[in-house]
Amino acid sequence: MGETTSSLHIFNSLSGKKEQFVPIEDKHVGMYVCGPTIYSNVHLGNCRTFISFDLIFRYLKHIGYNVRYVRNITDVGHLEFDEDDGEDRISKKARLESIEPMEVVQRYTTDFHKILDAFNTLPPSIEPTATGHIVEQIEHVKKIIDRGFAYEINGSIYFDVIKFNNSTHRYGVLSGRKLEDMTHNTRSLSGQSEKKSPQDFALWKKAEPKHIMRWTSPWGDGFPGWHLECTTMSCKYLGEQFDIHGGGIDLKFPHHECEIAQAKALYDKSPVKTWIHTNMLTLNGNKMAKSTGNNILPNELFNGSNALLSKPFSPDVTKFFMLQAHYRSVLDLGSDALEAAEKGYNRLMYGIKLLSQLPQSNNSSVDINKFIQAFYDAMNDDFNSPVLIAELFETVKLIHRVNEREEKLTVADIEKLQKTIGAFVYDVLGLTLEASTKEDNVFLDKALDVLIEMRNQARASKDFTTSDRIRDALLEKGIQLKDGKDGTSYTLIS
Repeated sequence: MGETTSSLHIFNSLSGKKEQFVPIEDKHVGMYVCGPTIYSNVHLGNCRTFISFDLIFRYLKHIGYNVRYVRNITDVGHLEFDEDDGEDRISKKARLESIEPMEVVQRYTTDFHKILDAFNTLPPSIEPTATGHIVEQIEHVKKIIDRGFAYEINGSIYFDVIKFNNSTHRYGVLSGRKLEDMTHNTRSLSGQSEKKSPQDFALWKKAEPKHIMRWTSPWGDGFPGWHLECTTMSCKYLGEQFDIHGGGIDLKFPHHECEIAQAKALYDKSPVKTWIHTNMLTLNGNKMAKSTGNNILPNELFNGSNALLSKPFSPDVTKFFMLQAHYRSVLDLGSDALEAAEKGYNRLMYGIKLLSQLPQSNNSSVDINKFIQAFYDAMNDDFNSPVLIAELFETVKLIHRVNEREEKLTVADIEKLQKTIGAFVYDVLGLTLEASTKEDNVFLDKALDVLIEMRNQARASKDFTTSDRIRDALLEKGIQLKDGKDGTSYTLIS
C-alpha cells in the first residue's frame, strides 16, 4: 500500500460513526454507487456526489486496493415523485418531445458522460443499466414472493414491509425511522388503496396502456420498481455482501432503506458493510430548483451563460471548490466562493510549478516525511479532502521558503515531494493543469517580467514612489514581489 502508517477510517451511515475500514476480501474492495436517472441534463448536485465517490475510488486505488466500482444507469425511469404511481420520467420526456424513450436515454447518457469527463472523473469498473437486467430483476421478485415478503395485486407486486418487520429483520435500520411512526405520518396518495400498507413499495408495476416502457413478466406486462434495480445490479456484480454502497443523502430514505430490506429478504444478511452518503449542494444560500430559477447546469457554469454567477468557472476550479468541503457537509455555490477557489487553485498549481525549479542542497533543514504523512492522515480520516488541501498549501509555503533559501532540501527530498504531491493532486484529487492555466502562467510571467524591469529602473533612478506603487498594486492583486541577491521573484499569495 501507500506510504501511510495510519489506517483508513470511514463514517458509516449505518452505525452513525467512523469505523476502521477492513474489506471483506483482503486488498479487494467492492463499491456500488447509485447513478443518475437519465431523463434530463445532469445537475451540479449529482456532479458533487460523483466527484466525491471519484475521490474515494481514486484514494482506495492509491493505497493499494483493487477496486471494483459499479455505478448504474437508471434508464427505465422511476416514477415521478419517487412514488408507486404516476408517469415514468423517461416516458414523459419522450412523450413531450415525440421521440422514443431510448432516444431520451441516449441523449442524456451522452451528456452525463461528457460532463463527468470534463470534471476528469474516472469511469467506473462497470456501468450497468436497469433495462439490461430485467430478467434478473424478475427472478428476484419471484424469490422474494417465494420467501413470503411480497404479494401480487392486479398485476403489480409489492414488498410487504409489515411482514418483513415482524420477522427477524427490521425496516428502518439505516434511517433510524420506526415503522409505526412512518405509517402514522404517511400522507394519502392515489393508488395507495391497493397496497396492504402505505409503507409497502413496488417491486414490479403493472404497465397501464399509456405506459411506453414495458416488459413481459409472469404477472403480465410491467416494469421494475426503482429500488429493485439497484439491489439486483449491486448483488450481481459485487455479491450478496460487499464493502461500500454510496449515494446522495436524499437516497438514504426510502431508496437505500428499501435496498437493504430487499437484500435481506433475498439472502438473510445485511448486504453492505459501509454506507456512505454525500450531502447537498446549494446555490447562493438556497436549494437548487428549476421551479424557482435558482438552478445552473454545469455547462452554464463553465461558459458563463447564466445570470447567477459573476463569470465563467472552469471544471477544474469548480471541482477544486467542491473538494474544499468535506463530502458529508452542505456546500453552498456562489461567485465569491468560486473566485476564492480559483485563486487557491492557481496558487497550488504555481507551487507545484515552482517545486521543479527549487535550489538544491546537500542536506535538508526540514523533515518532508511529516508533510507527506499529513496528506495520508487527512485522507485516512474519512477522505477529508479539505484538510488534505490545507496540508498541500502548507507544503506550498515550504516550497516558497526553500525557493527563498530560508529552508533547504536535498535533490532526493525535492524529487520525493514532486512524486507525492503529484500523486495527491493529480491522481487522488483528480485535478489537472488546465491548458488555460498553463497559458495564463506564461503570460503572467511575461507581464511580471515587464513590471519588475520597470520597477528596477525606477529604483535605479531613485524614483521610490513609482517603485513602491508597482509593488503595492501587485500586492493588492495577490502577487508579492520579493527582492533577493539573485534578483526579484514573485509569489502568489491569494
